[in-house]
Amino acid sequence: MEKLFKLKDHGTTVKMEFVAGLTTFVTMAYVIFVNPSVLGGTGMDTGAVFVATILAAVIGTLVMGLYANVPYAQAPGMGLNAFFTYTVCGALGFNWRQALAIVFICGVINIIITATRIRKMLIDAIPETLQYAISGGIGLFIAYIGIKQAHFLNFTSESQNITATLPGGSVVAKDVVPAIVNFTDPVSQLALIGLVITVVLMLKNVKGAILLGIISTTVLGLFIGNVTPRPDLSLANFIPPSITPTLFKLDLVGLFSDPSKIFIVLSTVLAFSLSDTFDTIGTFLGTGRKTGIFDEKDEAELHKSKGIKSKMDKALFADAIATSLGSLLGTSNTTTYVESAAGISAGGRTGLTSVFTAMFFLLALVLAPFAGMVTSAATAPALIVVGVLMMESITKVKWEEFEEAAAAFFTAVIMPFTYSISNGVAAGFLFYIISKVARGKAKEVHPLLYIVTLLFVADFVFRAF
Repeated sequence: MEKLFKLKDHGTTVKMEFVAGLTTFVTMAYVIFVNPSVLGGTGMDTGAVFVATILAAVIGTLVMGLYANVPYAQAPGMGLNAFFTYTVCGALGFNWRQALAIVFICGVINIIITATRIRKMLIDAIPETLQYAISGGIGLFIAYIGIKQAHFLNFTSESQNITATLPGGSVVAKDVVPAIVNFTDPVSQLALIGLVITVVLMLKNVKGAILLGIISTTVLGLFIGNVTPRPDLSLANFIPPSITPTLFKLDLVGLFSDPSKIFIVLSTVLAFSLSDTFDTIGTFLGTGRKTGIFDEKDEAELHKSKGIKSKMDKALFADAIATSLGSLLGTSNTTTYVESAAGISAGGRTGLTSVFTAMFFLLALVLAPFAGMVTSAATAPALIVVGVLMMESITKVKWEEFEEAAAAFFTAVIMPFTYSISNGVAAGFLFYIISKVARGKAKEVHPLLYIVTLLFVADFVFRAF
């Protein structure tokens, strides 16, 4: 243990790492329920996704602990799974097999750019303001999805039709107006109770508040009836579901079979890579600096060294590997979880924390009989609360400086308004460049940002025609 993890050098013990690993697991274990619920919207087998989610977390977290020797856990990311389901498979029309292929490519690209200086250049190219706005925008998007799944909103069409005359003829549409429901629906009632429970647990600083909120809401659903199905606790059902329906089911050939969608595929891969990169970097810098896991020396080595030498280089490489491995198993992007901060706060300083977290995830496979009980009424409050947690980064935007505020605003609000993370990223990049150019500060924009923005604009033009 000492030779592999250097516990004494990091001022920790096996016991401290065990407690930290358990804390991280309990804090982020909600993913094993939420991820199958979200990805199930694509038509994927939720039982297989349940197993894929756990195995992706186990493998990704072990790589992080054993290779990078840092106390971070990995699992399919919230926000990224929403992008997978509602944008890639929903708005863009790809099937889930093709979406898995996109995730695999994203992982391969991240491996390549991490092994070179490209990922470091990307990190330097994106201004901090937009990094904070991207994180906050994803939080809004996740919360909005949770609010919809909780049946808190009722959408109605206005009585008056809107007619637009276009070159190809007239198009008639109705404006859809959202309104809060009257809470006569059992699903909305249970979700509201679950949200209150989860918020109170969070306010009381209860460890694993989100997971406990899901469990308590599910138990309450059993008494309400017609909301949460009762589990079959026969011995046979404790055997985990088969992962076969999603294992190695990515469709690379089908993804590129339609030449007219090539540019959409490339822009989607780019959006995935950007979101994954900034989520991970933000987590590492936000939690690693304060605790000394990534000190100034290590951060300097990240930018100056060639290849993979610093701890952060290795951690980024582990994160990239996990994305591709997760797609092979049958889940959306596997990424580093900000909830790892809970384990770090509990004293975790080395990769042994991650090893213990991975062990707990593996044990979670026996929860399979209970997975079907966890409906959207129970997971929706978790999505809303996760959205709240991700909004913290918005406070770091310099709102008093309009040239940065405008770009940050459009980044954050376009995501939920258009049900697309990539649209928000594109809008932020575009308005950031417009603001800088208008102020005569065009040279302050990194050349790489101009290239990426042009790709986004070309994608919008391509889809228009």
